Parts: sequence; structure tokens; C-alpha cells
Amino acid sequence: MSQEGLLPDSAAAGQLKSHVKEKRSRVSRVGVVVTGVLGGSLVALYAVAAPFLAPALRKVCLPFVPATTAQVENVLGSLRARSGTLVDIGSGDGRIVIAAAKHGFQASGFELNPWLVWYSRYKAMREGVHCSTSFHISDLWKMDQLELKLASELPSTAKVVACRFPFPTWVPEHTAGEGIDTVWVYDAKTFKSHLQHRMATPDSHT
Repeated sequence: MSQEGLLPDSAAAGQLKSHVKEKRSRVSRVGVVVTGVLGGSLVALYAVAAPFLAPALRKVCLPFVPATTAQVENVLGSLRARSGTLVDIGSGDGRIVIAAAKHGFQASGFELNPWLVWYSRYKAMREGVHCSTSFHISDLWKMDQLELKLASELPSTAKVVACRFPFPTWVPEHTAGEGIDTVWVYDAKTFKSHLQHRMATPDSHT
């Protein structure tokens, strides 16, 4: 093979250089587009997920942790023989309220994070239980002495079910589940009687 066959002429060399530059430019543009799409996706993902993962501004900073399937089942199992009204304080994404509505309760949820409240309403509509559910934006952390409030206002026939965080002074009627799925069931007759006893004791406020 001759030497001429190995070396391109100046015109061919120029075309080759131009082709290489164009290819590099194309690769560079593609790289920028992919990076931009990925970055935009991450920003969009964060924008959607942040309201659910990050707690709203609270004095006591507790992140949103959705109820597990076992926890929902434990709550419903504890209320199996009951019907009527159910109120979920700190209702998160509304799964307990929605599940209760499907079991015949007229259920309401109270939650500080407005994103979760709106999501709960949307989910209830999709699940076909929007007529038997309601969700409200409410700051629990402004409800001082929640035990006292509930004991004063609930009827003696009420039951209170606590998930993950038991009430500090009430004695549960029974518990269901274990670990993170534990629920504590309280009988209003018991904690109302305890409140009356406290109010009747002279040193109850000391």
C-alpha cells in the first residue's frame, strides 16, 4: 500500500477535523440536556416529596411517618365492635381515616401540614369515601394538656386509640400489635373518672 493511501490530503483532513468538532459539539449538547433533565427531575421530585417528608414548622419537630398496614389493621381491630364517629388527631396522609370510613365510620382527620390535608382529601375522593370523611388543618401543638381536653369533652362512651405515642398518664384498656405498629386503646369512662378524682383532690393542681 502506498504512503498516499495512509495519509489524507489537506482537504480530507479539514473535513475530518470539522466532522470530529461537530460530533464533539453534538455529544456536549446531549450531555447538557441529560444533566438538565436529571437535575429538573430531582428538583421536581423534591418539590413533590418535601411536604410529605419534612415536617411543617413546629415547636416539637416530629416528621411525618405514614401508618403501616399492620397499624391500620390494629386500629380497626380495636374498634371492630363499634360504629359512629372517628376522629384522627395527626391524620397524616389520611389512611386511617379513609380505612375507617370504608368500615362504616363517619371519620375526620386533623393535621397541621396543609399538603397532607389536601392529599388526604384527594385520596378520599379517589377511594370513593369523600362523603363520609373530612380533613382539617389544625395545629395540635397549640392544644395544651390534650389529655385534659379529651377527658373534659369526650362522652363517657368514647374510646381513644393512640398510635406510636401513648398518653403519658392514662392507663390503656388494652394494647394491640407490637413495636412501631403498637396501638393503645383507652376507655373514656376510665380517664374521665381519673379526671374527676384529680379535680376533687385538693392538691391535684400542685
